[in-house]
Amino acid sequence: MAGDPAKVTRTINLSMTDNMRFTPDNLTIKQGETVKFIIINQGKILHEMVIGTLKDLQEHAEMMRKMPDMQHDDPNMVRIKPSSTGEILWTFNKSGHFDFACLQPGHSEAGMIGKLNVVSSGS
Repeated sequence: MAGDPAKVTRTINLSMTDNMRFTPDNLTIKQGETVKFIIINQGKILHEMVIGTLKDLQEHAEMMRKMPDMQHDDPNMVRIKPSSTGEILWTFNKSGHFDFACLQPGHSEAGMIGKLNVVSSGS
């Protein structure tokens, strides 16, 4: 769920490149943490980061293929122009396995996807 800036418990820096990769691409987060993701697009083309389940991301990717210029402003995603920085604030209120990806047409298919492992706060 969308995070409250006053309750950020952790900041994670990620970079995106035109090699269709996120760095880092595998993260472990504790359930209940509010994370501020600072994402840098080090490439020369538009990228985005979208957090969700694999099913959510596949549905969103299909929509992006049909409407690549669609504007959207959901709290679980950010579009970042070349050589720019964006942020996502997210509270991980459920444990489980989630993903993040760039859903610009062709990007996730080329490998621009990462894993989020949210562990219960008792772990």
